[in-house]
Amino acid sequence: MLNSLAFIIGTTLMYSTPLIYTALGGVVSENSGVVNIGLEGMMTIGAFIGATVGYYSGNPWLAFLAAGIAGGVLALLHAVASVTFAADQVVSGIAINFLGAGISLFLSRMFFSGSVMTKPISLDHKMPRPFNNMFAENSFFDLVLNQYATVYLAFILVLVLWYVLYKTKLGLRIRAVGEHPRAADTLGIDVFKIRYLAVILSGVFAGFGGAAMSLAIVSNFRPTLISGHGFIALAAMIFGKWRPQGAMWACLLFGAAQGIAVYLGSTGIQIPTQLLSMLPYVLTLLILMGFVGKATAPAADGVPYEKGGK
Repeated sequence: MLNSLAFIIGTTLMYSTPLIYTALGGVVSENSGVVNIGLEGMMTIGAFIGATVGYYSGNPWLAFLAAGIAGGVLALLHAVASVTFAADQVVSGIAINFLGAGISLFLSRMFFSGSVMTKPISLDHKMPRPFNNMFAENSFFDLVLNQYATVYLAFILVLVLWYVLYKTKLGLRIRAVGEHPRAADTLGIDVFKIRYLAVILSGVFAGFGGAAMSLAIVSNFRPTLISGHGFIALAAMIFGKWRPQGAMWACLLFGAAQGIAVYLGSTGIQIPTQLLSMLPYVLTLLILMGFVGKATAPAADGVPYEKGGK
């Protein structure tokens, strides 16, 4: 019984990690007033670049960093469209999603002999596990704590982002721009600069989320690898009320539902695989609908800012 619980907790941590990175990206972008539904595309390009650089370099940390940069570059396009040209942020985000998937498939065919899948990364070149061989094999602590380094980094990032947003001058400026950009502008805050920084950071975090998937949970990139996780992270950010800690709990909830589904599938109980696949989404929706109260977005979220406008 204890080992079953440990298995579910460990699986929860593993599956919630990519979502946490990406949801944090949504938190920072939307607190600055820029809607970013392009997280799915940024996550996809991050997963591809992470797997590709990991395969060719054999260095998972270099691959993880490259994935973040790739996500940031894609986010820069979203920032140019939505901040500089005041384009519709939803339309721009949709375009980014198509662009991320398209570029990934195009580059995959180029680097892997026409294949839409990258070649597998060897076990030695996957993301390391800091607590590997520290506990007895299959013990409670081994099942819970023997996780990839990306898991621990995700929780550290939650703390860092919470501190930056609520305890530093930069965080205050990001939130001020997201709530009332005109007032922030009159106080001498460069609205465009803050929004550019926030959107690019959101892409970097989403790229990390994709790499956490392709470098840790699996060991390659494939077209269906992300398949909606960016949108789940976006929903987690909303359910988490645009706060880092709230988004983290929502992601953990989805991860727990995924962990339960994986556990049930391993017990030999005769449950249709389609039902098991649906279980995380259904459980997450039911629990969140029952326990999450009213969520209010930053006042200027999704509203383009034009200097000198009304």
